[in-house]
Amino acid sequence: MGAMRPTVLLFDIDGTLVTTGGAGRRSMDRAFERLHGRRDACDSFSMSGMTDRAIVRKALGIIGAPTSPEAITAVIDAYLAALAEEVPRVDERDYRLHPGMREAVDAAHARKGFAVGLGTGNVRQGARIKLERVRIHDRFAFGGFGCDHEDRVELIRHGAQSGASLLGAPLEACRVVVIGDTPKDVAAAQGIGATCIGVGTGSFTPDALLACGADYAFPDLSSREALAALLDGR
Repeated sequence: MGAMRPTVLLFDIDGTLVTTGGAGRRSMDRAFERLHGRRDACDSFSMSGMTDRAIVRKALGIIGAPTSPEAITAVIDAYLAALAEEVPRVDERDYRLHPGMREAVDAAHARKGFAVGLGTGNVRQGARIKLERVRIHDRFAFGGFGCDHEDRVELIRHGAQSGASLLGAPLEACRVVVIGDTPKDVAAAQGIGATCIGVGTGSFTPDALLACGADYAFPDLSSREALAALLDGR
């Protein structure tokens, strides 16, 4: 059965679509070491669910460095250069697309009235680098990215609006579904009144994501029930 309303899907990347074998964290550490001589800038907090620019802002503050837009951009640029080197180095056993993701994305593309995009704290170029490794980047025509806004709610809103525009529908007429692996994904979905499907492929269990308010949560998207929740809202 087709969707009742135009549907915008927004997939998180790290821990949701892919596991990168720590490439992102190593790249951020390298960027701070190169520019500030501090490889430990991010050691005192969890980066899970944070946007790239928010991570950099927090880490700069911790080490007592300026947090101007220019200072943040300089670290992001160094991070992207390191990421382009780190991603190809990760063993294929440690860098993988999570179960059911490719099939779910393909199934959504086959549905009329679906727009399939990204909702991620990664800046746009970082998202491309990570997803090209697993040959799925070209399946996402739009998104809300960490370079669109440091706040996750606002970048998810941006992605939802972009998807609605592609569908030629007002956002309020669309079903918006955020797929993520952290409580921050759940909170961002709630922040714009979207449905959230949690996946236990990161650091949080399905039960933990349901407790945070996810509408659905599954170990991954490989089950029939998970695909039904994604495509049909049940």
